[in-house]
Amino acid sequence: MFGLGIGELLVILVIVLIIFGAGRLPEIGEGLGRGIKNFRKAVKTPDEIDVTPPSASAAKPEPPKPESGEPQA
Repeated sequence: MFGLGIGELLVILVIVLIIFGAGRLPEIGEGLGRGIKNFRKAVKTPDEIDVTPPSASAAKPEPPKPESGEPQA
């Protein structure tokens, strides 16, 4: 595990306890766990890509109709 032994892990744990305090550790753990869970969920679900071609009516817009008051050329 990255070359960390028990001694190094204990030192890291003590530093974290000093910085955050014992009361905030459950909140930090819960947030970290929730983040990991959401990340795994996002990685597992494939992105939905719409590959259907546009309909024929949307592809060819109708030409503008001349108004009845104007003379046609």
